Amino acid sequence: QVQLVESGGGLVQAGGSLRLSCAASGRTFSSYCMGWFRQAPGKEREFVAAVSRNGGTTYYADSVKGRFTISRDNAKNTVYLQMNSLKPEDTAVYYCAADSSLNGIMRATPSRWGQGTQVTVSS
Repeated sequence: QVQLVESGGGLVQAGGSLRLSCAASGRTFSSYCMGWFRQAPGKEREFVAAVSRNGGTTYYADSVKGRFTISRDNAKNTVYLQMNSLKPEDTAVYYCAADSSLNGIMRATPSRWGQGTQVTVSS
C-alpha cells in the first residue's frame, strides 16, 4: 500500500501562490490515480483535482478551474498542486489521495489518504 505525505502548505495573502507536494512511498506510485481534496472548518471534505496514472488526464472542481494545476512526476513518486490567484475561500486543510481508478478519486472514496496540510489565505 502506498503511503502519502503532503507538504507545502502555509499562510499566503490573497492573490498569492503556493505549491503543494504529496510524496508517495513504495514502487507502485505510477499505478495509482491521484487527487487533491480540501476541508474547510465546519464544512465537508470536497474534491479539488485529480490526475490519471500517466498525467495525461486531469479533472478540476469548478471553484479552482483556471487557478489550480495538478501534475505528477512518477520518477519522483510525487504529485503536485500548483495554486495561483488564491482566495480566502481556498483556506482549508488539503489532502492528497490515491486510488487505482479515477472513479475512486472522483467519488471521494480513494483507498489511501494523506494526513493533510494547512493552507491559509489572508484577505
